[in-house]
Amino acid sequence: MSLPRAQDPGERIAAGAIYPLLTAAVRHQPRDISLTAASTLATVERTGPRRITDLAVTEGVTQPSMTALVTVLEKAGLAERRADPRDQRVVLVAVTAAGVDYLRSRRLAGTEALARLIAKLPPDEVAALLAAAPALRHLHELDNEQRAAGSV
Repeated sequence: MSLPRAQDPGERIAAGAIYPLLTAAVRHQPRDISLTAASTLATVERTGPRRITDLAVTEGVTQPSMTALVTVLEKAGLAERRADPRDQRVVLVAVTAAGVDYLRSRRLAGTEALARLIAKLPPDEVAALLAAAPALRHLHELDNEQRAAGSV
């Protein structure tokens, strides 16, 4: 599925500035689980227990791949399967306390890596980043909404 292209040249300039930072943030993340596994765990933390089929759609993988990924997360103690209280035939994937702790430490590592880079900037550029923080948070919210809708 292709996304609509940015029409405004300013949108492209901003995206071109942000994208390399995303790749830098990924490079600074722990490599103990895959990016898809980390994303899946974060989705379950954010949205609550989910069916494997729903997670597969949200994360853009096949259902068998998501089943294998959940098994890996389960064996690592980061997620668990549990019965749906509304329908005992349905199995939901939930994040464990260890999974929440793992995500917290992963986010902290990424935040610290970016903070070290920001500390090297001159004060006026740090102020510009602070001014942009609400827009960056809004971009994150929009991404979460798109993922929840299964459109990305």
